Amino acid sequence: MACAVPLIMPPTLPRLGAQTLLRRLAPTDLAAFQCYRHDPEVGKYQGWTAQSDALAARFIREMQGAALFFPGQWFQLGISERDSNLLIGDIGLCLAADKTHAEIGFSLKTRAQGRGLATDAVRTAIALVFECTEAKQIIAVTDALNLPSIKLLERVGMQRSASADAVFRGEPCVEYTYVMVRG
Repeated sequence: MACAVPLIMPPTLPRLGAQTLLRRLAPTDLAAFQCYRHDPEVGKYQGWTAQSDALAARFIREMQGAALFFPGQWFQLGISERDSNLLIGDIGLCLAADKTHAEIGFSLKTRAQGRGLATDAVRTAIALVFECTEAKQIIAVTDALNLPSIKLLERVGMQRSASADAVFRGEPCVEYTYVMVRG
């Protein structure tokens, strides 16, 4: 697979985790994608909002052809259960424009939560970033009230590096920034 930017090693997808498979989103994922993206609990702390089937299908098509780790642009990888290949969530990755760090975000359907699947997928994505880019660190930003995400970030070895007052969807909140340094 040709890359749009020089990388340490070209990314290969799909990427197997212990329980999950990270892969490009596919048109056949639309129903599953829309199911969790329309769940208010899944979207509560997310930067994205639910969208029409037509817009979601366009987004999936764009992600199919998008370059992984193009500086300054987000890329969504599908999270599937390893054995079934059924879409259960997605991971957003964004390599900074200066390539010094990457940001990660994740969503997992409610019925797949609590089984270690998101932890496995995030670990796999972190390994992919460090393997395929020169990023010196990976960051994640989460609402201080999003305890499941905080626990996951700490479980994969990320450390809280900052806390800041913010406004999210018109409401005041506190955001925590987590960091993992290339080791």
